[in-house]
Amino acid sequence: LGEGVGVEGRSGRGKAEDILQETLLRAWQHPEALTGGAERSRPWLFTVARRIAIDHYRMAAARAKEVIGEPVEDRPLADDPYEQVVVARDIALALRRVQKHHREVLVELHMKDRSVLEASARLGLPPGTVKSRNFYAVRALRPVLAAEHGYAPVSR
Repeated sequence: LGEGVGVEGRSGRGKAEDILQETLLRAWQHPEALTGGAERSRPWLFTVARRIAIDHYRMAAARAKEVIGEPVEDRPLADDPYEQVVVARDIALALRRVQKHHREVLVELHMKDRSVLEASARLGLPPGTVKSRNFYAVRALRPVLAAEHGYAPVSR
């Protein structure tokens, strides 16, 4: 077995030493296998070593792999449905603070994810009016979300 770091963090030499030690232990436990001289005991020793190496490989493959080098805090957090409910509630409360015509445009464009043309058709307004109302609605909503609900406005 060659040098280099293996799956379990041990070098190839360390694994080879483990296999050799187990092979010699089995030879010591079965002295009858060594009584026939080098011609007969050598193939037995190689077979035992090969089987031990296969067992080591299978044990390593069956174990869960450890993730090394990735701190826990760097992993993405699972989506929290309760957080989504709280955010939705905060947005609903903040939307009550803007004028009705602004709220309608915000809901169509941002909550229902419609394009300007789609929102224009649904609200019966020209596209330019939808764009203008969206601009002023977002501008009015940002300080409300920041002050009352703790959402800092995103600078662009």
